[in-house]
Amino acid sequence: MIDFPAPEMMTVNGVELAVHQAGAGGIPVVLCHGWPELAYSWRYQVPALVAAGYHVIAPDQRGYGDSSKPEDVQAYDIHHLTGDHVALLDALGIEKAVYVGHDWGAIVVWNHALLHPERVMGVANLSVPFRPREPADPLPFWEQMLGPDFYIVHFNRQPGVAAAAFQANTDRFLRNLYRTRQWLEAKTAEPDGQSIVALATASNTAGELMMSEEELSVFTTAFRKGGFHAPCNWYRNFSRNWETTADVEQLIRQPALMIYGSYDMVPKTDMSATVPDLEIHEFECGHWIQQEMPQETNAVLLSWLEKRMKPLFS
Repeated sequence: MIDFPAPEMMTVNGVELAVHQAGAGGIPVVLCHGWPELAYSWRYQVPALVAAGYHVIAPDQRGYGDSSKPEDVQAYDIHHLTGDHVALLDALGIEKAVYVGHDWGAIVVWNHALLHPERVMGVANLSVPFRPREPADPLPFWEQMLGPDFYIVHFNRQPGVAAAAFQANTDRFLRNLYRTRQWLEAKTAEPDGQSIVALATASNTAGELMMSEEELSVFTTAFRKGGFHAPCNWYRNFSRNWETTADVEQLIRQPALMIYGSYDMVPKTDMSATVPDLEIHEFECGHWIQQEMPQETNAVLLSWLEKRMKPLFS
C-alpha cells in the first residue's frame, strides 16, 4: 500500500479542509478529487510528483473526508468550491499553482481557471472536458431529454434518496462503483437514478475492482463516517452555478492538458474554440483514470508539466 501524507487541518473560506501536502519549494501542484472520492485518489501521483520536484497539495474538498460538511446546499456552489482553493493558496502563501482535477474535481478546476485566472498557472484534467455555460439552465434540459431518473436530475428532484442508499450500503456501493471500464463497459451509456442507486445493493457489476481491499477500506471508512449527503449536494448546484456565472467569459486562457478514458461514460467534446492551448490524450480505461492507469497518467502529466509549466515558473 502506497504511503500517503497525513492531513493537516486548515481553516479556509469559512470551513476546515483536511490538506495532504508533500514536497516543498517547487512548483505548487494542487490535486482536486472527484465524486465520490478523496485526496487519497491521487495516491499514485503524489510520490511521482514529489520525486520530480513539485510541491503537491491534495485537499479533501469540502463535504469529503475530515473536511467540513456545511448543511446549506448552496455552500457547495462553484463559488464556494473555487473560493476554497483561493483561500488555501492564501493560507499557504502561494500566489498561483497548477491545478489537476478528475471528475467533479475537473469541473472545479475548469471553473477556477475562469473565476480566478490570476491564481491558476495551468490546468490538467481527467475525464470531464470543459463545457462552456449552456444557453439555458441545464437541469430542465437533462430532465426533458434524459428523463427524471437521470442521476443528476434524480439527485436534485429526489434529494437525499440516493445518498441514504449509498450510506446504508457503503462498502457494496463503492465496491461496485470503483471498477475498471465502468458503467457496464458501455461507452455511451448514461447512468440513471435507478441504476446508480442500484449500485448500492447490486451483487454483480462489470469490470474488476481497480484497487486492493486495503485501499478500498480507506474510502469505505471515510464515507461511513462522513456520508454522501454533502458530496451529492455538489450536484444540486448545477442550476445555481448556471445562474451565477452569466457574466463569466467562457474561455480557458491557461495551458491545459486533457486525459480521457476510452470506456468512460463522460462524453468527449470539441474544446478547440474554448481551450485553445490544449494537449489531449486518451487511455484504454474507464472513469477512474489516474487510479486505473497510474503509470501512464504520471508519464503524461510529468511530461506536460516539464514542457509547459516549468518554463512559466522559471
